[in-house]
Amino acid sequence: MTISKTYSAIPSGLAANLVSVECDSANGLPSLNIIGMANKTVEESRERIRSAIRNSGFSIPTEAKITINLAPAELPKSGSHLDLAIAAAILAHFGQLPAQEVANTIFAGELALDGKIRPIKGILNIAKCAKRRRIRQIFIPYQNAAQAALVCSKSTPIFPIRNLIELWEHLTAVRPIKPLHKTVVKNTDTVVESPILDDIIGLATAKRALVVAIAGHHNIILAGPPGAGKSMLASTAPSLLPPLSQTEITELTKIQSLISASTAPQTNRPFRAPHHSASRPSIIGGADGLPGEITLSHLGVLFLDELPEYNRDVLESLRQPLENKAITLNHAHQKIKYPANFMLIATMNPCPCGNKYLPDKICTCTPNIIANYRRKLSGPLLDRIDLHIQVPRTDTSILLKNTTSGTREHQTAKKLIQSALNTQINRCGKYNSDLSSAETIEYCTLTDEAKEYYNTTAKRYKLSARSYFKILKVARTIADLDQSETVTQTHLAEAFQYRQEI
Repeated sequence: MTISKTYSAIPSGLAANLVSVECDSANGLPSLNIIGMANKTVEESRERIRSAIRNSGFSIPTEAKITINLAPAELPKSGSHLDLAIAAAILAHFGQLPAQEVANTIFAGELALDGKIRPIKGILNIAKCAKRRRIRQIFIPYQNAAQAALVCSKSTPIFPIRNLIELWEHLTAVRPIKPLHKTVVKNTDTVVESPILDDIIGLATAKRALVVAIAGHHNIILAGPPGAGKSMLASTAPSLLPPLSQTEITELTKIQSLISASTAPQTNRPFRAPHHSASRPSIIGGADGLPGEITLSHLGVLFLDELPEYNRDVLESLRQPLENKAITLNHAHQKIKYPANFMLIATMNPCPCGNKYLPDKICTCTPNIIANYRRKLSGPLLDRIDLHIQVPRTDTSILLKNTTSGTREHQTAKKLIQSALNTQINRCGKYNSDLSSAETIEYCTLTDEAKEYYNTTAKRYKLSARSYFKILKVARTIADLDQSETVTQTHLAEAFQYRQEI
């Protein structure tokens, strides 16, 4: 009896490693042995596979000693999605599936005891791997079809199946399954389930700064006393974010599929708000090679409420991703690179009690306590945040007088943001915040008056090179909101206004 061979894949970051699944048998004590650096999840699949095969009407010789080899042997294997490939190799080995049909084919799916196939994580990575390695065809769980349809191609057809019986019917031509056709998911606007700008009374400067930040994908920190409206202001961001493009939907779905077996494409920009007790691996990634919050908020917003309450090592670990828009993790003798092009929105109080600058309150914090509180925010970290905004308390008399309601201010802001984004994409194909230093000089054209003002003001504030270019990018975004081809002194003055001492 010849050795049967088929394939599966192991997701690794936003890619996947091809795994060869070989099946051999010999006379001896009945057993199913899986070799090739398989972890506990893969080893436990033996009983699932046996039950799934038997309950689907197939059989395995009772006297068979079966050996499954997962190659390459030095690659750690994990995940229940290898179940289907192992079952297909066994059935082909004993002649219950045509061996020529399972050859050069990827099978990915978790088996239930009754032979049904459950959805898995990382399906887009597996599909991309199959196309890159010129695999003949792919069989995946039916529930993952909506995701896989984003990346399917005619060269490597993808067949969604519900159970082992459907697999047998297709491979034996009893009832062929139609392959997936590539689908285009329509851009969807973010559902407004959070506060909108019209709900926030006053704070005109802070609201304008938030619109500028979202329009150019700039990082922003809001500082002010408790109850001023910082968190509420940040929570309006999800409904202000522009809709995703088709490419962005595919990219975000690929990331989301690594941590969840969700079967629907990701159609809204992420808004992640981890608690301040979150660990370093949960923020930047690293647990089992999975992405962290900075990757899960890619192309969206990472909201860190009460920034100084986070551990200092967590905050310092954000410095490199904020600069490079990506993170590289070392896991299991391999380097995994994840994108991390997120917009950071952070809030903070002036001191632990929050009363430092309030005339009608008494601050109970000593200078040493305040120094320790602010010491968690290093200069290099703050230098990477484009907009520093003071959020004052709104006078209660204004709160009582304001009885208007509606969405006019919010809708106007959304239109401005979308218009500015379109301008940026048409001009350079990216957000203003993503411009390199050379691109900033090329695309941020200053008037003569603006050049003189900028050089004089930059010297007065003793800006670092990073701050120099960040302010220029913010000014470029303000000019885009004004639909101005050049950056004027007025745009620069507003950009400097958003670099306040916090």
